[in-house]
Amino acid sequence: MKTVKKTVVWLVVALLALTFAGCGKKEADKPTKEFASPDATMSVMLAEDWQTEGEATDGMIGAYSKNGNDGVVILQLIKGVDASSLQDVKDVVESTYKVSGKETMDGAGVAPGLENVEAYKCKIDLEGESADGYFIYGESGYAYYAMLYAAEKMNDDTMVYANQVFSSFKEDAPETPNNSTVEVTDTILWMNGTHAVLTSLNGWDYTVFGSMPANDDSMALQQSMLNEWWEVTDRATADETIDWLMSEGHRMDFAEMMDMLTEDGLGEMPEGERADYLLNNYTNMTEEIAQQYADFYALYDEKGIDMMSAWDYSRAMSVLSNAYIAGYYTETEALDKSLEIATVIQTVFDSWDAFEDSYMVGYEYWAEESSDERRAVYEELKAAPNSPYSLDWNMTLEKSW
Repeated sequence: MKTVKKTVVWLVVALLALTFAGCGKKEADKPTKEFASPDATMSVMLAEDWQTEGEATDGMIGAYSKNGNDGVVILQLIKGVDASSLQDVKDVVESTYKVSGKETMDGAGVAPGLENVEAYKCKIDLEGESADGYFIYGESGYAYYAMLYAAEKMNDDTMVYANQVFSSFKEDAPETPNNSTVEVTDTILWMNGTHAVLTSLNGWDYTVFGSMPANDDSMALQQSMLNEWWEVTDRATADETIDWLMSEGHRMDFAEMMDMLTEDGLGEMPEGERADYLLNNYTNMTEEIAQQYADFYALYDEKGIDMMSAWDYSRAMSVLSNAYIAGYYTETEALDKSLEIATVIQTVFDSWDAFEDSYMVGYEYWAEESSDERRAVYEELKAAPNSPYSLDWNMTLEKSW
């Protein structure tokens, strides 16, 4: 989301040029011309006397009316590159513009070509300069979009023009080259399912091997992300990380902690009293964490280390997928290793639900927060088209590449 924040800050500066004063000919009655982003991937029609502010960048249109009354900002965030979800975009944009007093509007037919469109009027604050705002959010297969029409007063005439502008929106998404040659079979989709929740949260595609097209841009993106999150910079460090996740991972630290709690007498306490015991004997624990660890202990006592091992196995498959896109493995090497790991995973668990339950416990241990969001994503994916979770867990995994 660094790109989102940087771009939105620029847009604040751009819209500070608005004076929100004066009046003139209705914008809707003026001749129009096309205003496009520098990379020509999107455009809208505005009155021909509108002006752009400052030096625009790719994925952005920023302009204001001749009399300074009105301003338009359109922000394009490429999926999986600039942002991972439409909600991320909304959160950053609305906090930057200090949105208040939201009034939901009917966005049907506005911004043609976009899906999941939301529209509302609101108040915005540009570093002390108050104005009315009209927001449109939506997404295409290529990008997430945030569109803002800002004016001193969003009256009926202004709303007519704003909808006219947004209804003229056009996207010209570039063709994305894909150097992958493999056909996605049920076996590959099954393997993708082991990390599809994270793939979806990142805004990537769980129906293709590698979660995104293999090209120079995605290679640079994954090299950067692997370095940032895992300190993986080449084939050797990728191998080391995947081997660690498969042989130890966070589950070994977890097991050591559970064993320590056993030595401290937690197992001798009635299950309903364990949270209080932890709270009273470990000063750094909150009530929420104490209850969480009491629940962890009960699960560990029942299922052993596999109550959270899916967390490590899932990330091993995810890192391997990312390392393929980063260029650290050939496609065949990555697929062979994925099949090897998938076979291990399939023997440890007996269903997708069991695997995901273990994954969620591992996430909660690692993140020290609820897995509710990820569980919701899993439930959504189960009902999605081409879902890996519609495949039989015990299907025969076959090499087809």
